[in-house]
Amino acid sequence: MGSGARVAADRLPPAQRKRGSGGSAAAYERALGLLPGGVNSPVRAMRQIGRDPVFVARGEGAELIDVDGNRYVDWVMSWGPLIAGHAHPEVVSAVSAAAAAGTSFGAPTEAEVELAAEVVERMPSAEMVRMTSSGTEASMSALRLARAATGRDRIVKFAGAYHGHVDGLLAAAGSGLATQGIPASPGVTAAQAADTVIADWNGELPDLEAAAIICEPYAANMGLVLPDDGYLRSLRDYADATGALLIFDEVITGFRVARGGVQDREGVIPDLTVLGKVIGGGVPAAAYAGRRELMEQIAPAGDVYQAGTLSGNPLATAAGLATLRLLDLGAYQGLERLTSALAEGLADAARDAGVGASAVATTGLLTLFFAPEPPRDYEQAKACDTDAYAAFCRGMLDRGVYLPPSQFEAWFPSLAHTDAHVERTLAAAREVLAEL
Repeated sequence: MGSGARVAADRLPPAQRKRGSGGSAAAYERALGLLPGGVNSPVRAMRQIGRDPVFVARGEGAELIDVDGNRYVDWVMSWGPLIAGHAHPEVVSAVSAAAAAGTSFGAPTEAEVELAAEVVERMPSAEMVRMTSSGTEASMSALRLARAATGRDRIVKFAGAYHGHVDGLLAAAGSGLATQGIPASPGVTAAQAADTVIADWNGELPDLEAAAIICEPYAANMGLVLPDDGYLRSLRDYADATGALLIFDEVITGFRVARGGVQDREGVIPDLTVLGKVIGGGVPAAAYAGRRELMEQIAPAGDVYQAGTLSGNPLATAAGLATLRLLDLGAYQGLERLTSALAEGLADAARDAGVGASAVATTGLLTLFFAPEPPRDYEQAKACDTDAYAAFCRGMLDRGVYLPPSQFEAWFPSLAHTDAHVERTLAAAREVLAEL
């Protein structure tokens, strides 16, 4: 920017602008009296980084504008659904047209059949699809189906993995190779958690008969922790040997890391797949999908009951279809290039500043861990310097870069991000890391 250039006030980084007396502070004060913790989902409260939340007024492409008028480069992107960016014209147009025709019918529509066909065409494991409204609902329903199909109760999941706030999956691991789950939240009974067996990601698997083994094939809820070479294949072999179903939770990775998700990229095909985020294009939608003989056990084709008033609603199907149509080969090539540039730049900036940090990335996903080496499992992820991450995140917010307010979340590059957004982010990161 030349010395004589003038910049609109809402384009200045927050650190360069005077905050209003109202805005986020006033909104949060009011919210605290009306919403538990002032938010409708815990991580939004930003307590992990020791500050109050940002209240958003609108989004434009790859940027957020808060209620005080501050503008940020957004690497959260609604936690993943907005792979096309905020308010993409084609998505907005599709949702507007759908809303004009009716927001919900509680009856079948052609659009939900079209979206299911798109999923089946893209996802190697999918022969049939059942739509839901949230990833939690889809995970819960997939596990119910697995138990019905196998006649078994126990589920194997991995420490640090998150599959929604399903009671039986809110279980924490103890020490050792694999432990019986214990409740990780008040309100979850010991009986519900007891059917969940915890294993270590990238570790050995327990010797038992389970209904299913469920995993994020690229773990992204402890930060991005990739599987070791051959590990996903070993999960497939384990499921085949023990008679369990293999469930890939691709709520985050589905349609993001590749056209057909991790299963397409890695060539390992699960029995069931849980989908969310990108499938709804920013409107609440999720699904579970799998082989025909499994999916036809779901009511009304079969006896495994699951229902949802807003499942497959017109707004979600319109947004999902419009988003998926933007995701061609060129889109993924662009995401790969931009994600790599950001990750490499962050790693270089940390090294130059003498800060022990490591960047882990794949197409459309990355995490900057404040640890010298990338973690391989949850224990190593928990050993990262979370205080350093909190300071980093606060410093980046002050410089107009909006990051996940937790070390244990992934960043979400989108088609709307540009090289200029990457450079703005890296310039801010170099300043903050130097201060650290």
